[in-house]
Amino acid sequence: MIPSIQSSEPELTGVDHGKRSSTGFILRLGRALHAYGYPAHSLEEALGKVSQRLGIEGQFFSTPTSIFAAFGPQDDQHTFLLRVEPGEVNLSKLAELDKVAGEVLRGSLDPEEGSCQIEKILAEPLRYGRFLRAIAFGLASAAASRFLGGGLKEIAVSAFIGCAIAIMSILTERSQALGRVFEPLAAFAASALTAGLSFIVGPYAVSNAMLAGLIVLMPGLTLTIAMIELSTQHLSSGTARLNKSFVVFLGIGFGVAVGSSVMTSIFGTPRIARATPLPLWSEIIALICMPLALTVLLRAKSRDAIWIVISGALAFGGARIGALWLGPELGVFLGALTVGIASSLYARWLDRPAIITQVPGILLLVPGSVGFRGLAALLDKQIVSGVDTSFKMIITAVALVAGTLIANVIAPVKRDI
Repeated sequence: MIPSIQSSEPELTGVDHGKRSSTGFILRLGRALHAYGYPAHSLEEALGKVSQRLGIEGQFFSTPTSIFAAFGPQDDQHTFLLRVEPGEVNLSKLAELDKVAGEVLRGSLDPEEGSCQIEKILAEPLRYGRFLRAIAFGLASAAASRFLGGGLKEIAVSAFIGCAIAIMSILTERSQALGRVFEPLAAFAASALTAGLSFIVGPYAVSNAMLAGLIVLMPGLTLTIAMIELSTQHLSSGTARLNKSFVVFLGIGFGVAVGSSVMTSIFGTPRIARATPLPLWSEIIALICMPLALTVLLRAKSRDAIWIVISGALAFGGARIGALWLGPELGVFLGALTVGIASSLYARWLDRPAIITQVPGILLLVPGSVGFRGLAALLDKQIVSGVDTSFKMIITAVALVAGTLIANVIAPVKRDI
């Protein structure tokens, strides 16, 4: 008779199962938050809070392409590596993830169920369709043209360029190879179209229309996040994002230079004229249109549109008042400070993530267009003007970061994550 063989492995106890469920939930939450736009400092802080509340000792390290997570005491750690890709900001899914995390931490949802909810959120289709996204691209470019001093011709051309770039973005979604060179290709198309349209619709401010058409591609938000991460001692992630911003700027500048050269060699010098000034009320319309376009581009819920419009108005108004006191570059400090405090109040009042209103507000202040002008001047061999403009971009970015960080000190957001 053969004796029964008993396994030497210990049975999975309820405590072990609970820790595995909690660990799985934390890892899934970290991957999802990273995919939808959480910067390194916010992501590491959020995961640290969640692990502490779930009774797990955890340490986290985030970069734009990876997340390292170590659970347990120092002498007996279990380490996980998550390979992730930088994702686009998705405010609606960030709000849903915040809700799930809050329910798990309050005990109304166990970690295993929370993991299932996160998987459902990841599997949900995008909130807005491609057609509405293309309209949002055009609307954002048209509003940017007005902010940059454009007239009716410039606004119309900018809207057309924005829609064309959106169509290119949709067509290149399925091609990884084209996606890697999307910014130079889009910049080439924008430069060529703005130059060519000057022979069809008549003279206009070509540089205004081209810059506004490319405004959605400018890595101003990435640059700002990089500066914030560097300021909060997240050096690895901040350096990586800063280098990415620089490479994107170079790609856009290269595409613009090639497109302009090709069109000039074929058709000659574009027909250029000064933009016709528009009345003040047109700027108010642009101030409403831009946040609405960002609501779609950042995939926020439609019910948050009114709050995003208010945030944009506060950012714009704060920056204008700050410019009167401190100058145009440092004026964004007051705009960022105003948006940061208002977003904190929004989070406390409605129990929703402050990022929903803070990111769109910051996007109205980011120095992407200033940086592109500096790069364009350098490519045009205007060294003094290019260096001066680039320095203004750096000062603007520093002022924006300072306003954001000080707002967190004055009105900290007290939330679960």
